[in-house]
Amino acid sequence: MSYTHQTRVHGEFDDVVSTTIDALEDEGFGVLCDIDVRETLQQKLDEDFRQYRILGACNPRLAYQGLETDLDLGTVLPCNVVVYDDADHVVVSAVDPQRLLEIAADDALDPIGEDALERFERVLESL
Repeated sequence: MSYTHQTRVHGEFDDVVSTTIDALEDEGFGVLCDIDVRETLQQKLDEDFRQYRILGACNPRLAYQGLETDLDLGTVLPCNVVVYDDADHVVVSAVDPQRLLEIAADDALDPIGEDALERFERVLESL
């Protein structure tokens, strides 16, 4: 079973990143962090790597509901969405929040995971 949901799109990498951020915002997610993996690996290791960005996405309402249920849930927040070059496509891959929440083993979190997954699926479909 996969732990991500993804789509492959044609387009310029930076444009896809911007479109992804906009689509996340349309679904109520803010991007709390934006990690440029390529730049980081170049600076820290002097290694070349494909264009690869990690977007830390958080829906405040869903995060609040989850944290009200389990304070330690913050250890798996925010939900990551990655955007990377892959041959002639750009891949956008989002963590499966339902799989992520399985580690908490609390059925009260199931509706939150379902809601987050539906939102991520709409983001991916919009790209």
